[in-house]
Amino acid sequence: MTATDRAVELITTAAQAAADKLAHDVIAYDVSEVLAITDAFLLASAPNDRQVKAISDEIEERLLKERGAKPVRREGEREGRWILLDYIDIVVHVQHSEERSFYALERLWKDCPELKLPEDAVATRNRPEARTDAAGNAVEATEATEAGNAAKAVEVADGSLS
Repeated sequence: MTATDRAVELITTAAQAAADKLAHDVIAYDVSEVLAITDAFLLASAPNDRQVKAISDEIEERLLKERGAKPVRREGEREGRWILLDYIDIVVHVQHSEERSFYALERLWKDCPELKLPEDAVATRNRPEARTDAAGNAVEATEATEAGNAAKAVEVADGSLS
C-alpha cells in the first residue's frame, strides 16, 4: 500500500506553503505501510515560535483554499514550539528548530519512502536561518548585511579579522 493520490496532493500543497513561509528542512514520508492512521507525514521547522505559527497558519489556509481540507485536530498552537495539524490523510508537524533537533522524527521514519516535493520545498533543506518579521514573513536582508559588513569593517580596522 502507498500513500493515496489525495494524500500526495495535500502534502505537495502543504510543502509549498511551508516553503513560501521560509520553513527549513521540509521533508515528507509515506508512512502508509507502517501506520494505519495516516498515509503521510510532512515535517518542517523554523528558528522561532512566531515563524512556526506563521508556517502552520499558511499551511492550514492553503489546504483549505486550494484543496478544501480542514484539519480534524490542531495541537501545540499555544506554545508555538511544535504545531501538529491532523488531516487524517496526512499529519503535518511544524517544529521549532530546537524541537526538531531534539525529537529527530526523521530517525523514526527514515525507513519509509520520501515523497516527492516541489522544488521550492526541496530547496529548504539545510537552509540558513532566514530573517522574518513578527508575522513570519521574509524581510530584506540588506539591513542584516549592512550590519554584518560594518562589524567586519570594525574587525579589520582593529586587526582581529585577517
